Amino acid sequence: MYYTRDQIIPSIDLPTAIDLIEEGFALYSQGKTVVPPFGSLHFDHGEAHIKYGYIKDAEHYVVKIASNFSSSQGTMLLFSALTGTLQAVLNDEGYLTDLRTAAAGAVAARHLAPKQIRCIGIVGTGTQALFQLRLLQHVTNCRRVMVWGRSDKSLQAYTQHPDLSSFQITPTQDISQLTKACNLIVTTTPSSTPLLFASQIQSGTHITAVGADDLGKQELEPALFRNADLIAVDSREQCFAVGDCSHALKSGDLKKEKVHELGEIILNPALRRAHDQQITLADLTGVAIQDIQIATAVYRSLA
Repeated sequence: MYYTRDQIIPSIDLPTAIDLIEEGFALYSQGKTVVPPFGSLHFDHGEAHIKYGYIKDAEHYVVKIASNFSSSQGTMLLFSALTGTLQAVLNDEGYLTDLRTAAAGAVAARHLAPKQIRCIGIVGTGTQALFQLRLLQHVTNCRRVMVWGRSDKSLQAYTQHPDLSSFQITPTQDISQLTKACNLIVTTTPSSTPLLFASQIQSGTHITAVGADDLGKQELEPALFRNADLIAVDSREQCFAVGDCSHALKSGDLKKEKVHELGEIILNPALRRAHDQQITLADLTGVAIQDIQIATAVYRSLA
């Protein structure tokens, strides 16, 4: 079966997506999935990622191809794990990748953010910056937001987006204003140099970094990892290789034994933040279990 973006979008609601990704992280950290290293292709003006895997004893396996050129695109292929037969082409045009990435950010906030969030900080103004805030509204009651971007035009478009009408959004081109005001910060950019620095971060802040998902990308100064009380990743193997964690490992600001997988934190509440003065980080590079969970749920809803 072949499904278009217009068919796929109504098939799954946002709270369900968050719960699916949370379940997927737990399965991944329990060793109940098979997720090989992802493949990536780099071009002069863009990149493509290939992620794939399956849940042990499940009916399907999933292959996802996502690209980012002038805009994001993506397709998920769902196969029978019994016969290898292609059962569904989900031509979501990147929607499901954006959704599952933002759902991971919501899961991280659910388990790691301080209880009292005074203001949400969004670093970036692109599609993922929009998705992150849309899903955060399902895990926090905070509606005060500060968004950082480099251009007035993109900032104004973000603050006026109809999907964000329930938030009170303040734009800024001074990232230090954001770090002073916000104790839940999400970074969503493809930056190749740090945007957040250890000296800027207030006690009690949680940071979720989702932009550094491949070689050459970095959003966080490595010293942030030295100062953090709790560090979470979606995948140790992957984040140590390509995430913000990889830069901190190389600089000596991070020791591997300090890092927990998000699935481990979900399964063991004792690993979560001990009090609201701690600094916590989540480095998320995107793991195939997220694609497996979303693709399987969409197929079951549409088939």
